[in-house]
Amino acid sequence: MLMSAVILLSGSLLDPNPGLIFWTAITFVLVLLILKKIAWGPILGALEEREKGIQSSIDRAYGAKEEAEAILRQNKETLAKAEAESDRIIREGREFADKIRAEITEKAHTESQKMIGAAKDEIEQEKRRALDVLRNEVADLAVRGAEKIIRASLDGEVQRKVVDSMIADLSTKQN
Repeated sequence: MLMSAVILLSGSLLDPNPGLIFWTAITFVLVLLILKKIAWGPILGALEEREKGIQSSIDRAYGAKEEAEAILRQNKETLAKAEAESDRIIREGREFADKIRAEITEKAHTESQKMIGAAKDEIEQEKRRALDVLRNEVADLAVRGAEKIIRASLDGEVQRKVVDSMIADLSTKQN
């Protein structure tokens, strides 16, 4: 306030007054020194701390971005590996199914061939048995016929009757 009164008493504000300039400069320097001692250090410290905090945040953000990109690359690689693995498993499954199908088909074919062979063998055995039975019957008939021929006289008419009788016996046994 004292300064304001001095300025007003001295005249115009635009007129240079050396005393006023001197005291203004001294006051400015004193305020500057006081601020430097008291406030300048904490203000600069706070600004530096703020700058360090901002730089740290930027560095962390870049680090997080790089880490996220690395994780993304790793996830893509893992996904590609998983897809390749699933393709391999599917391919192996199909190959295994084809192999099993071929084995089952081969086994069924082998079994059917065995069954056909067994059936043929059984048919052949039945055929042999039937032929054996037929031979035995023919032999019996021949023996009976020979027996009848020997018992009967050997004239032609008797022989014809014996043969007709044997044929009749044979036809009755077949039916």
